[in-house]
Amino acid sequence: MASFVPTSEDTVEDQRLYTSARLVQVSCLDCLATVGVKKNSDHHTSIQWTAAAVEACPELAHRARSSDGRDSFRPCPRMLASIDAAVRAGDVEIGAHDGY
Repeated sequence: MASFVPTSEDTVEDQRLYTSARLVQVSCLDCLATVGVKKNSDHHTSIQWTAAAVEACPELAHRARSSDGRDSFRPCPRMLASIDAAVRAGDVEIGAHDGY
């Protein structure tokens, strides 16, 4: 699968804003897998899983990959509960800033 490699500084900054700006590290209260989380609204949660986090999560570690080699899985309910707890504790801010 081809990947996009930005060359202009503006495009690199746009890519950073869309993929990693405002990500907060949240650890699962059960297995301690750590993911990057951003909530633009009450109903929108972006979760960035690393390979290490997938391996650490018992729920995801045993799920199969799709035939094209991409991960296909439902979210881990324990991680979602951990994210909700982080939001309630004020560790994850809700709301987009400057569109991100």
